[in-house]
Amino acid sequence: MLIKKPDDIKPSEITAESVYLRRREFMQLAAGLALTPFIGGGSVEAKTLQSLKFRTGSAYSSKEAMTDFESIATYNNFYEFGTDKTSPAKYAHLLTTSPWSIVIDGEVSKPGKYNLEDILKQHALEERIYRLRCVERWSMVVPWIGFPLADLIKRFSPTSKAKYVAFETLHRPEEMFGQQRSVLNWPYVEGLRMDEAMHPLTILAVGLYGKEMPNQNGAPIRLVVPWKYGFKSIKSIVRISFTEKQPPTSWNISAPSEYGFYSNVNPQVDHPRWSQRKERRIGEFLRRDTLMYNGYAEQVADLYKGMDLKKHF
Repeated sequence: MLIKKPDDIKPSEITAESVYLRRREFMQLAAGLALTPFIGGGSVEAKTLQSLKFRTGSAYSSKEAMTDFESIATYNNFYEFGTDKTSPAKYAHLLTTSPWSIVIDGEVSKPGKYNLEDILKQHALEERIYRLRCVERWSMVVPWIGFPLADLIKRFSPTSKAKYVAFETLHRPEEMFGQQRSVLNWPYVEGLRMDEAMHPLTILAVGLYGKEMPNQNGAPIRLVVPWKYGFKSIKSIVRISFTEKQPPTSWNISAPSEYGFYSNVNPQVDHPRWSQRKERRIGEFLRRDTLMYNGYAEQVADLYKGMDLKKHF
């Protein structure tokens, strides 16, 4: 029962995770202070070394080799901290992530403001190794730690009018000073159709690589929808709303001809300014073919059966 309570990194610049952990093990034991070593132009905080309790071996996990921790933690899109890929890792340590609460509202039977800590007590965490594909034509394989979004939705009992799920990112310009610039309309917002939100591949993630979620990757909780371009997987969520009508989304508001509501990975539908047929996996030199629905076509293609994918891009 829930309790309500008031471009590009060079391979030579990447440090192996095992080396990183050994090099800082004694520092972690000596103090709980945030460390900001410069790695590939970014920084990684000490709190990412804390372990989470989770189960492994998910049936949904990819069999591909995982991208190393340093690349995942220092090469990010998170415009709230700057538009450069290395800016989030440099500046996200300014973000306060505890305490954290999430507002649940809209067409739902149990609205309210809930502490994240209480929400997590209701869910068993598991590790899922998912591909992350960004519209900028780069990709990673990330070992996310989280739980199905569908489990949370069921707990709050949406009404029959709930056709979509909308999400909102924290708006705190004094800590997320990228929000002091009008790059996008803040706060960042995203949305899914209800069947997409309920799909078993869709998760709310609170960690990666066996650790708490780094601030630059969307701490303390973010969405992960592996068959869509990365910007759909909204970070640092503070509101989840159930709506009858399709909700607005930040990139669609900013550039509707370039970023559609669905934003499914589709090599046959190009971005107006570049092809989406190829991608570069971080840590690799050569480009590879982009897979339909990011390689999850078998699981999700039926969601879009009969739809014009060029129109509903």
